[in-house]
Amino acid sequence: MRKFVSFIFSVSIIYSLVSCKGGNNHFDATGSFEADEIIVSSENAGIIKQFNVDEGSSVIAGQVIGYIDSLQLYLKKRQLEAQMNALLGKKPNVPIQLASLQEQLTTAEKEQGRVINLVRADAATTKQLDDVNSQVEVLKKQIDAMKSSLNITSAGISNDAEPIEIQIEQLNDLLEKCKIVSPIDGAILVKYAEAGEMTAPGKPLFKVADLSTIILRAYITGDQFQFVKVNQNVKILTDDGNGNYKETTGKITWINEKAEFTPKTIQTKDERANLVYAIKINVKNDGTYKIGMYGEVRFQ
Repeated sequence: MRKFVSFIFSVSIIYSLVSCKGGNNHFDATGSFEADEIIVSSENAGIIKQFNVDEGSSVIAGQVIGYIDSLQLYLKKRQLEAQMNALLGKKPNVPIQLASLQEQLTTAEKEQGRVINLVRADAATTKQLDDVNSQVEVLKKQIDAMKSSLNITSAGISNDAEPIEIQIEQLNDLLEKCKIVSPIDGAILVKYAEAGEMTAPGKPLFKVADLSTIILRAYITGDQFQFVKVNQNVKILTDDGNGNYKETTGKITWINEKAEFTPKTIQTKDERANLVYAIKINVKNDGTYKIGMYGEVRFQ
């Protein structure tokens, strides 16, 4: 009888210890990690001349990691620049064109001043003054007419050059789009093309995601709404590979207002519930968390 009582006592202690250990691993929701992934596609057609990136490589926003053949675009740009330079070279140099008449006007105005002084001194006739005044007016009108003509010619040439300038800007844009650039800081998840392959606008080149903050998409039942809210800090537990749990903190950033059927790979606190609500939890990633890993959530 004593041995039986001792056995029952031992079993009770072991059960209590196991229960306490299991209680530490209690979770309210579970889900898998994901990230906001961006598929970068080609913006131009041609042979990929260089594509210096591998899957898993880290990239920064704006980093050029390859380029598409742009020789024909460059040569077309050179041709248009030569056309525009030749066209703009025909623009008249207004000051030089007017220099001769301007010099004549200056001489005439000096003569006009001299004749005025002579008339005041009764050393010249009014007819001489009228003649020199007329000469000054004629030169001024000639200068105005030539200036107007030269400005119209110059404006016309500028207008003719504007479409060429726009074409050059278009080619500059196409040349920029020949560069393969990462839009964000992150890691290359998938590489869809290799150097030497032909690409076309819209053809995927690589997939990139920012893994510095990773998202745990978990699912809760309707009766758990009272325990969660946006911007709430929660505990995240993941398997550390040694039979224990690694714990960190995450923040709820989104709660779906629309119910959905429980995903087959997801267990919720109430496994009998058919409808659940998705939530997103942002978790700072030190490199431990990978896309597709499972994680548990503890609200309190």
